[in-house]
Amino acid sequence: MSVLADWLARIEARHPRGSDGIELGLERVAAVKNALGQNKTCPVILVGGTNGKGSTCAMLERIFSSAGYRVGLYTSPHLLEYNERIRIDLRSVSDEIICAAFARVEQARGDQSLTYFEVGTLAAWEVFAAADLDVVILEVGLGGRLDATNVYDPDVSVVTTIDLDHMDFLGSNREAIGREKAGIFRRSVPVVCGDSAPPASLVSYAAELGSPLFQMGREFGYLRQEQQWLFWTQAPGKTASRRSGLAHPGLRGNNQLANAATALQVIDLLHDCLPVAMKDIRQGLIDVELAGRFQALPGRPTIILDVAHNPQAARTLAENLGNTGFHPRTWAVFGMLADKDIDQVIDAVKGRITDWLPVPLESRRAASADFLADRLEAAQTTIAGRFSNPIEALRYAQDHAGEDDRILVFGSFLTVAAVLAALGRTV
Repeated sequence: MSVLADWLARIEARHPRGSDGIELGLERVAAVKNALGQNKTCPVILVGGTNGKGSTCAMLERIFSSAGYRVGLYTSPHLLEYNERIRIDLRSVSDEIICAAFARVEQARGDQSLTYFEVGTLAAWEVFAAADLDVVILEVGLGGRLDATNVYDPDVSVVTTIDLDHMDFLGSNREAIGREKAGIFRRSVPVVCGDSAPPASLVSYAAELGSPLFQMGREFGYLRQEQQWLFWTQAPGKTASRRSGLAHPGLRGNNQLANAATALQVIDLLHDCLPVAMKDIRQGLIDVELAGRFQALPGRPTIILDVAHNPQAARTLAENLGNTGFHPRTWAVFGMLADKDIDQVIDAVKGRITDWLPVPLESRRAASADFLADRLEAAQTTIAGRFSNPIEALRYAQDHAGEDDRILVFGSFLTVAAVLAALGRTV
């Protein structure tokens, strides 16, 4: 076991709430933040939302990097290695740097109990503070109001989309979830919302704080053009600005234009302190990469990897599958966590899948292959078999699929991670 793996095992074993390791609240992490003397030295972008957070963060990172800025990015969860969560200048930081940051957090926390995510968030800031960065991008882990990242004050708050997920923690409807995600707003600090129909709770909270709200389809948006697209923005009381002839993002899927437009609105708001030229926007969009977001691997049959794990993401996945041309059969390696809305996910994509291969995952929260198969049978789908892990299912699909078929791997970060590792790929 490596030194970093030892640190991670030790931190994970201390989870206050047992197997899920989730205990929302800012008091613990704020106390240790103060003990560490952490302060902001550059602009901070805080990115929350149900889906699209990772893609939006990746686009912001790549565009600012193309413009020559030193960028720190903190995201979660990771696919293959913990280091993916903490990036500087487009690269994951080393084990040694992360372990040194963990040690500083450990010394500062005293008797204060911290969750796995809280330790990671504080450690990421320690890494960024030592790197003389121009901008820091923080992806919210869960919700917003009580997420550990919310202990840091943003210069722009971002909410990408709002839909049903993590309802045990965030609420049973969009209004409740929207209010939790709006918890990352700050008084008079601009807010970018990539959802064209956000809950009233989010809109009213922004108004209560006097935070200028830039909403998709109202203050900014995009138009598809032949082989290109156009971004427009119009601040209240100002003339509309347009950027046309933009290349489609390097990330696949129609939903990525909405994420790109959200990122460009953030860049527009930070122009006075972080100016970015059009050539850098274009280059950044072309170069952006992010594993597991409708990621197509080369070869035949095509293998598509997608971390979609809630109904909204599954609807987007179904749309993207429908836009990729004809395939005689689509084989789905399908693994999910048991606390997700499995029935709604199946319903969203079942029209695009011919053969299902349910699998368990390496998590105490995972649904069993038998449980998934029962839900698939209830949805009147065709099940190719029940498998002991994603790799066994993938091999079966590869053995039985025709060259013109496609193999879809989806349902969780864990499903995608298992296949990426088995194929010897990096992120």
